[in-house]
Amino acid sequence: MEINIFDIFTLLALAEQIVSPTTFFRDRYFPTNEDEDIFTSDKVLTEYKKGDMTMAALVSELAGDIPVDRTGYEVNELQPAYIAPSRLLTLDDLKKRGFGEAMFAGSTQAERAAKITLKDLNELAAMITRREELMCVMTMIKNACEMQTYIDAKTEGNKFSVQFFKDKSEHEYTVKTPINADKGDFFGVVKAMCRMLSKRGLPAADLVLGTQAADAITSIPKVQALLDNRRMEYGGLNPEMTAHPGVAHMGTLNFGGFKLNLFDVAHSYVEGGAEKLYFPATSAMVTAPACGRLMYGSITQIDHGDAHHTTHTGSRIPKLVVEQNKDTRKLRLGARPLAAPRTYCPFIYAENFVK
Repeated sequence: MEINIFDIFTLLALAEQIVSPTTFFRDRYFPTNEDEDIFTSDKVLTEYKKGDMTMAALVSELAGDIPVDRTGYEVNELQPAYIAPSRLLTLDDLKKRGFGEAMFAGSTQAERAAKITLKDLNELAAMITRREELMCVMTMIKNACEMQTYIDAKTEGNKFSVQFFKDKSEHEYTVKTPINADKGDFFGVVKAMCRMLSKRGLPAADLVLGTQAADAITSIPKVQALLDNRRMEYGGLNPEMTAHPGVAHMGTLNFGGFKLNLFDVAHSYVEGGAEKLYFPATSAMVTAPACGRLMYGSITQIDHGDAHHTTHTGSRIPKLVVEQNKDTRKLRLGARPLAAPRTYCPFIYAENFVK
């Protein structure tokens, strides 16, 4: 049986099979649960509460018991940003030799159109993944998800922000003296950042470092001296690349009982023709895996060949647009992602970690 690759159900099935590029922040800190994070509406729900460290009181036998209040939590309904890159397929595209393709491949125009569509589907998905990675990073840095919309490739539209706190966020640590300065205290600063999480009952497992911050650590005399000390175990540094391009696992260090994995993050993206780092070079962050979640709202559209609207759920929703008078097909891949923390401020960010 011949399969119509341009049918919406076929496109949806293909979109589900796309293997997204590995991305450090999205994969490690913002996993998506298919049962909980894929919503059937264009809005998503976030709910979290502050860590509760209340101790039970000692009770006299005459009193019987002491009632305690339940810890409250917040539920917010938010609308994720809409992402929709597209690719046009023209008659000229069908006549050109593709990259890496033999000069005379012998394929028909229909077969070539299917191959180009599959290739475009993967490339558009990768573009969305890079945007999601940046959204995850910004959520961790600002404890808010700021989104700039565009009317076309160059014209900016509305800008809006989703905040995950009410009055003041408690996710930032101010470094008074950079850790690579003469009086800097690398171990003391990181330990203080870890304690900000432990006071709320949250885990501290990773120390994420910008490129300059990671380079500075190995040149700090106290770090070198402690690693040379064989009488006490302070961990070790043995940098090796991870499965995530541009990210290296430096090793493990002990910060007053907090054993952290150190990551040197140098991966980047291109926006407006300029290469930019996902994570600031002089910054650092203490957090733990799965501290956040990447949720998706549904997308409503009129599919090709239909006359009514259909609502689709998923992380990637394709749409085919055919313009008969221009003899063109346009493939659009849509997504409504929102990166949100799972609990109240599960990450501690230090902006000027090094000078």
